[in-house]
Amino acid sequence: MIQTEAIVLHGFDYRETSRIVRLATREAGVVSVIARGAKRPRSRFGLGLDLFTSGVAHLTINAGRDLHTLTGFDATRSRPELAASLERFAASAALGELCLRFASEDEGGAIHDALAAGLDAIGVAGDSAVGGQALSAAWRLVGELGFAPALDRCAVCHRALAADEVVRFGHRSGGVLCRACAALVPGARTLPAEARLALLSWSRDEEAPALDPPTLRAHLRLLREFVEEHLGDGRALRAWASWEASHR
Repeated sequence: MIQTEAIVLHGFDYRETSRIVRLATREAGVVSVIARGAKRPRSRFGLGLDLFTSGVAHLTINAGRDLHTLTGFDATRSRPELAASLERFAASAALGELCLRFASEDEGGAIHDALAAGLDAIGVAGDSAVGGQALSAAWRLVGELGFAPALDRCAVCHRALAADEVVRFGHRSGGVLCRACAALVPGARTLPAEARLALLSWSRDEEAPALDPPTLRAHLRLLREFVEEHLGDGRALRAWASWEASHR
């Protein structure tokens, strides 16, 4: 039995009275659990298993199995504001998808904490700032997963790059490229100075400017393609693709 801070990422009904839930936890990464009796009128879980709710999960770990048992969930932070607009929900779902797909382990709880901070930031952001807050959180998650892109030095030759230097971004190379190295990397994409500045700001947890729809869409595509290159298993990132498509 363990107790750990957790965030509800996904859930679905199982048989007549139970639910299977995916949790992002500080102690065990992303886990699948069965909440027996969760659908009963007087369930001990109440509304605690609502999507994106934070709480303390009481888990019985079943050794050698992928499905564990949730014996209790003490909700500490619900986030109904994330359902207040399609943009907020889409952004939150995209962050959740990163964790569901790639955060099976979370040493020290850094991924859990980055997700919680990102969801809270989306919840209080103005409408025009939701995209930037979600991208900032997403790049922090990518960094905690061990795949932060090179942004201030060439990813190939490691030369320091001036803030106003013309660079290209190579997904496979792992970040920005100087002019000489970019010529040797097929498919590298030009990265405007303001786009690199935004990426640097997000990587340092600094405030970035609001993004208009075309710029937001370009950043969403850049992140999606980078994640699919370095973390993907051939399956599409559906939540990211859907959010990206909503800005066409």
